[in-house]
Amino acid sequence: MKNPQRHSLAPPLNAAAWLNTARPLTLSELRGKVVVIHAFQMLCPGCVTHGIPQASAIYELYRQEHVQVIGLHTVFEHHEVMTQAALAAFIHEYRIPFPVAIDRPSATGSVPHTMEAYQMQGTPTLIVLDKQGRVRLNQFGRMSDMQVGSFIGRLLEEETQAVDHSGEPDPVHDTGTHKCDEGGCSL
Repeated sequence: MKNPQRHSLAPPLNAAAWLNTARPLTLSELRGKVVVIHAFQMLCPGCVTHGIPQASAIYELYRQEHVQVIGLHTVFEHHEVMTQAALAAFIHEYRIPFPVAIDRPSATGSVPHTMEAYQMQGTPTLIVLDKQGRVRLNQFGRMSDMQVGSFIGRLLEEETQAVDHSGEPDPVHDTGTHKCDEGGCSL
């Protein structure tokens, strides 16, 4: 997969369904906030041990005042067992507090629509949008809590009109085929 163009406007979330929210969220209605999207799969060890706890901690810290956390359940393997009912039970058991979008499956391949639109390499993937709705980070695999907190803090400090993009980390590149370990699950 290719890397997304740096600082491009984020593609919409192409969700088949939403959990933990009364109504679907749109990225356009969230402009003015930093948006943190944690892409995960229920059967991904790195997602369960790192990605989901990190997203929950971000959600608890910012309480949607200036940052909106969204989970994106994006399935590129084991489709038959990762159903909406199984995800609802998973969300309840793991006490996931933030809204979760279920990525729309592809009719022609294994990579779901939003995963493809964001050119993700696998799960967990952390995507951070600035207040204008631009992709500022697309990180496959683990990123330390300190790095994520610092990055979000910098985005929160930016003025809505004047944005300084210098010194940001580039998206992480990774290759491989459907491999899962403690760090995550890759395509």
